[in-house]
Amino acid sequence: MDNNKIFIQLYLPLLEKEYDLFIPINKRIGTVKQLIEKSLSESNDLDYRIKENTNLYSKDTGMPYDVQLLVKDTDMKNGSKIVLI
Repeated sequence: MDNNKIFIQLYLPLLEKEYDLFIPINKRIGTVKQLIEKSLSESNDLDYRIKENTNLYSKDTGMPYDVQLLVKDTDMKNGSKIVLI
């Protein structure tokens, strides 16, 4: 496995779907969120539209992730459960 990525479980309450993803640890949370939303909106089998003011949250604590922080500077680790709302 690449040491520059972590494995997360992303839950989308809007679609009631869960995805397993590898995300880069050296990118800002805001950048990762944008990449996730872009890939979801371009997916042929989903009706996902990018919304304003969405954020990534820890599924365990319910706390939002600061979009300015690098992934490696958060509590995200392999197996973390993340919610996009």
